[in-house]
Amino acid sequence: MELSRHGYADAPVGEAVPYSSSAEQDALVFTVNGREERLRVDPRVTLLDALRERLGLTGTKKGCDRGQCGACTVHVDGRRVLACLTLAVAVRGRSVTTIEGVSGHPAQRAFVECDGFQCGFCTPGQIMSAVAVIEDGRARTDEEIREAMSGNICRCGAYPNIVDAVQTAMNQDERAASTGDEVVRDAVV
Repeated sequence: MELSRHGYADAPVGEAVPYSSSAEQDALVFTVNGREERLRVDPRVTLLDALRERLGLTGTKKGCDRGQCGACTVHVDGRRVLACLTLAVAVRGRSVTTIEGVSGHPAQRAFVECDGFQCGFCTPGQIMSAVAVIEDGRARTDEEIREAMSGNICRCGAYPNIVDAVQTAMNQDERAASTGDEVVRDAVV
């Protein structure tokens, strides 16, 4: 099937035609949770869909699919990004960390201890943001934590417990740093 000069496939009305070009589907190579991955994806595929549908990493949630709720928060090269707004091809050669990649982080334990979730749908994105806030180290007060976490929506309203969880995890990290102890984080293989 040939594409018109505008990139549209000529097809009978009503017939769905996938747009693809072998040149545009070059292998996408990137690291996910410490493991190199190779995918062939259409250039329009989001990072969220590539993670969930192609790699089976379903911990990252599809909430609004518009970048407004934060349920799809992941880290790319250590920075928070919304996977629903990030094209998969944009992470070529980069390092992506999903909720599966932070297993055992103090933030996960603190969310459980502080009851920082109710339905649990937003929890992976909340934890990924919490990890970024903790590692950044700039948010110290409850107000600063609320501001730093403001891109993540909890429809159940567990915000006070989420702030408590972030404070608890930060305190665990600080205690470990001051005593020279290592905070144990399970590796995902």
